[in-house]
Amino acid sequence: MPRRIRILGVPMDLGQDRRGVDMGPSALRVARLGARIAALGYRVEDCGNLPVRVAEEIPSGAQRIKYLRPIAETCKALAGQVAQALGERRLPLVLGGDHSIAIGTLAGVAAHFRPRRQRIGLIWMDAHGDMNTPETSPSGNIHGMPLACVLGMGARPLTHLLGFAPKVAAANCALVGARELDRGEKRNLRRAGLRVFTMREIDEHGMRTVMTKALRLASTGTAGFHVSLDMDALNPDLAPGVGTPVRGGLTYREAHLAMEMIADTGTMLSLEVVEINPMRDVRNQTAELAVELALSALGKKIL
Repeated sequence: MPRRIRILGVPMDLGQDRRGVDMGPSALRVARLGARIAALGYRVEDCGNLPVRVAEEIPSGAQRIKYLRPIAETCKALAGQVAQALGERRLPLVLGGDHSIAIGTLAGVAAHFRPRRQRIGLIWMDAHGDMNTPETSPSGNIHGMPLACVLGMGARPLTHLLGFAPKVAAANCALVGARELDRGEKRNLRRAGLRVFTMREIDEHGMRTVMTKALRLASTGTAGFHVSLDMDALNPDLAPGVGTPVRGGLTYREAHLAMEMIADTGTMLSLEVVEINPMRDVRNQTAELAVELALSALGKKIL
């Protein structure tokens, strides 16, 4: 991994109905994200936040896929910033915002490696599948669609962001920590052939075994992999400040082990942390934990 980090905030909350995740980047900065990364020996450059429209100033549009145009515009701008960071040998650290921003992050990472004819891998840590399309979504919220979009399933303005699809092959993806899937998502997951490591598999085999398999999928034949961390992957008693909490999530040590194993590979290309909602948090503990996990992914060790 490069020893230079570029932080990009994306205060997006158009992708879901529960307001507050637009304050996620601020909560992470309040938790001293940049300074704590710098203490690991990285050179950190915080570029502030990308401009994002707010729901009060624009119509939601089609109810099957709300705020499609402004989300696509923001994701396109983010993709350009991510690709530029990689081109300048910076590791992009993207702060959300809701999970729809992953469409832009992965477009930028894939676009950087596409001229080199190199594939990228993906570790997606989430309680949910994020595999809905406008046809299967019960809500029309795009934060439930980004994984499908980067695999080439869904609305063309999102699937073909920057002019190509898919951004990543299903064979190089792993969804870790899933425990709440919509009926349509289950069909889409089977159709895509995506490897899903549910909480039952983590319970039965342990996080070490699961992450060994997930990292192998994301690393085989790729230039490296992107990590998309939705904080609702963790159990709500640890991370209460999320928009869609689900009981039975990752423990503190399971989450840290996953991040430590990611760091051990030395091939993480980019990292994003999403779905922190300070309006639902307790003394910023979700953002504090997110910073701890980011540090582990960047190589912080116990000894």
